[in-house]
Amino acid sequence: MANEQYEGLLDRFLKYVKTETRSNPAATTVPSDPKETAFLKELAGEPEGLGLANVHINQQSSYLMATIPSNLDYQVPVLGLIAHVDTADFNAHNVNPQIVENYDGHSPIQLDGDGKYQLTVDEFPALRNYQGNTLITTDGSTLLGADDKSGVAEIITLAAYLVAHPEVKHGEIRIGLGPDEEIGTGADHFDVADFGADIAYTVDGGPLGELEYETFNAAQAEIEIEGKDVHTAVAKGTMVNAIQVAIDLHNSLPAHERAERTAGREGFFHLYKFTGTVDHATMTYIIRDHDRQSFEERKHLLKRIVTGLNTELGADHISMKLYDQYYNLKDALKGHMEVVELAKQAMENLGITPNIYPVRGGTDGSTISYLGLPTPNLFAGGENMHSRFEYVSLQTMERAVDVLLEIIRLNSRQ
Repeated sequence: MANEQYEGLLDRFLKYVKTETRSNPAATTVPSDPKETAFLKELAGEPEGLGLANVHINQQSSYLMATIPSNLDYQVPVLGLIAHVDTADFNAHNVNPQIVENYDGHSPIQLDGDGKYQLTVDEFPALRNYQGNTLITTDGSTLLGADDKSGVAEIITLAAYLVAHPEVKHGEIRIGLGPDEEIGTGADHFDVADFGADIAYTVDGGPLGELEYETFNAAQAEIEIEGKDVHTAVAKGTMVNAIQVAIDLHNSLPAHERAERTAGREGFFHLYKFTGTVDHATMTYIIRDHDRQSFEERKHLLKRIVTGLNTELGADHISMKLYDQYYNLKDALKGHMEVVELAKQAMENLGITPNIYPVRGGTDGSTISYLGLPTPNLFAGGENMHSRFEYVSLQTMERAVDVLLEIIRLNSRQ
């Protein structure tokens, strides 16, 4: 296909990642951070400038929505394309993307000027897949934001191409660009009725060929431990060391069921935040499992441990807020696998091998699918996401545009 369909893709991506849009897990607003609101309002100018229909920010969800009207004289399923604008909980201030042209597939890529951070094939062997590609990396001080501004750039570039080429036949296409995916709350407010699609895809995956429709079931536990701090000389029988209680709680969980010791469909308990003094400690866990029954058992185990420790301590020193975040996308897609087959066929038509595997994470598509809109996830290109070692291949981003166009073509068949 002609390079014209990628026009503006790199420039859009570079522009987007330079705007900080990190979501805030401590907030209760929607979006969670004013920077996301400002970015979405600015971003709305692009579909408006292209002349797309019904461009608006949905009041319920804060998703920027727009419509590319059908140019067919018959009905086909309305297709939705979704991405998120927020970035993860890693420094995202002053993102300074670096461009490595015609990467040789083996040399180290220096990120910062001091020589502290680099991408090497020994540590990141996927680099070997990108010989001859143009890579966009960080400068070592921030994440990049390819998760998911690569998806945003790909969708807007696709829209621009379709507007410029009315001879390309397509059904009605809905665009949804939203906040707060990284903190797991953005899609909770997604307005399926306003979006109005019959099938959809999140464009939020990683390397070339990723097609994801099986995710974790996910929950989070926020634990507070109230200690009793007295002088160590008179501690016996009186002191309650909140730090030690936290250690005891953590050690009561299966040691082999931690994120760093599991793979594939193995679930885990992951302690990812801890603060503590003798007087007070806090712990935050994420709980993950592909199997729904095992997921429920994990939550029950944590509850039993908390109850047991409180009984042992003789008072409720431990309080826990435990809540579900999302569920396995595969369960929601039962009876709707045609949306997966459509994407699979599109990739195969383009000579791309679909890479289908159980995702050790989740996407907004999980929540949106449970709201009634079947939404698997497509690759957007990012590697090493959520870190200073994040990078993306321009050629993979272009192939993502190709796949979206092929899905549109297949969906437009009478």
